[in-house]
Formats: sequence, C-alpha cells, structure tokens
Amino acid sequence: MITSTLVTSSSVSTPQKIFTSSTTGAVIGGAVTGQTNAITTMVLCNTGAPDPTDESVNTVNVNIHLVKSGGSYSAANTIVSNLTIPAGETVFFSDEKIILDSGDEVWVGTSTASLVAMTISTLPV
Repeated sequence: MITSTLVTSSSVSTPQKIFTSSTTGAVIGGAVTGQTNAITTMVLCNTGAPDPTDESVNTVNVNIHLVKSGGSYSAANTIVSNLTIPAGETVFFSDEKIILDSGDEVWVGTSTASLVAMTISTLPV
C-alpha cells in the first residue's frame, strides 16, 4: 500500500498523524488477528521553491515519531529530530524496514505548513 499526504503541521513540536497501520484483520490459524505491516520506504519532499541565491529560503525542519497504538507522540518515540530539508529536495528512508502493529502510527512535525509531502510504502508481514 502506498499512502501520500501533504503535511500541514506548522511546528516540529506539534506533529500531525500521517499514517495508521492497518487494523484490518488477517486470518491466521482460523482466528482473525490484527495485521502487522512493514514500512518499506518513507519519502519526504520539500515542495517549496528553491532560491539559488539563498539556500535558507523555504527550508523545512522535520521531526518524525513512531507511536504505539493508543499512545501519543513524545521525545521518547522520536526517530528523526530536526532534519533540515532544503527547498526542492527529497529525502528517502528505505534501507531499514519498520514493523508496525495494528493501530501504530507515524506522526510528522514540520517547521512550515504545506511544504512537505510524505509518501509511505507498506507491506503486510
């Protein structure tokens, strides 16, 4: 499954929920259980227009949190802290897989609203 979202958070310390792991049950051994998903790729794209004379124009800082089902974002579940993405640049996270149980969430905070588009690719495991 591929999910794309425009991040509208305007503060790295006040993220928004971007993704919730599927709660669709899978039949295992005759019983319905929660689905476990692996995030295979996360892509962050700063859609702001670059300024060739000033790299700081439309630069965005990003925090990413992985939140267990029923929990809330905090410093304890931050996996990316204050990543700076220059205007017009894209950042890929694809070397490691992240396993999420049903209801686990990805939260993203950005320093500027509406400049970061995020795509998450997942597979059931």
